[in-house]
Amino acid sequence: MTGNAHDFSHLDRAGRVMAGIAHRPRLAMNVTLGTGILLAWLILGAMAVRGAESRIPGVDAPGDPMLRYLPHLPLPDFLDRFFALCLAPASLDGAIGAQALALIAMWFLMAVATMLPSAAPMIRAYCEIADTARIKGEPVVHPLILVAGYLGVWLAASTLFATLTLGIHAVAPSGQMLDPAVGFSGAAALLVAGLYQFSSLKEACLTKCRNPFSILFSNWSARPVRIFRLGLELGVWCLGCCWALMLVMFAVGAMNVFWMALIGLFALIEKQTAGRLPTRLAGAILLVWATALLVVSA
Repeated sequence: MTGNAHDFSHLDRAGRVMAGIAHRPRLAMNVTLGTGILLAWLILGAMAVRGAESRIPGVDAPGDPMLRYLPHLPLPDFLDRFFALCLAPASLDGAIGAQALALIAMWFLMAVATMLPSAAPMIRAYCEIADTARIKGEPVVHPLILVAGYLGVWLAASTLFATLTLGIHAVAPSGQMLDPAVGFSGAAALLVAGLYQFSSLKEACLTKCRNPFSILFSNWSARPVRIFRLGLELGVWCLGCCWALMLVMFAVGAMNVFWMALIGLFALIEKQTAGRLPTRLAGAILLVWATALLVVSA
């Protein structure tokens, strides 16, 4: 082994590749996040196709006819079981615990697919600060530690969303959008989401999400625990921005991939756009939609 700390010539080919990735944390972070987001969308897309195929003609959810044209790919048994637990309007054979875990995983996948892309500027800002510190020879905590804290907040939120889903299943076992209970719960979700768009708390959280650099710089640390806590803090601000938008999925159907993509795109635009126009416009649309759904469900 040479005296150069960055000389990996003594390693075999696989070792040199892994050492090079470890030495370039931004590359490892990009590959990991990109793979995670892609896998989340693929799993959710496959689940949406299964849901479209299982629904009775005449009670299609939005986008079902298009999804039925997609090829039916064979999937491992554990994924089929996972999809069945998520898509069932009521507990299968009393497996409430298994269904609860499946729903938590489903909501977490939705958070990864829709919210993690909007966190990219924050993660990029951390990498820029980390690169500057590394060039100066200072110790740096890997950005994936920050991401782990961020996702930890959304995992906790996924548990709450899954609990709410189970509650709706309990009062509306059919799970059909024509069920008055489902209609009223969807309208309530839209009403809450619409009103929240006009709140000062929403604006405060959005301001933090739009300016992550100052938070990252002022809380910089070489200790993994503190960076993990920083990821938690940033995750809380992001949750404060977007938790109400996730409630829209209760009105359109939890596995509506088209609305998932729309919410993810809007979250990205909202965090990158100055001013309150997009936020208030979305709030007005949600309130009108909630009123219309209440009238239809009455």
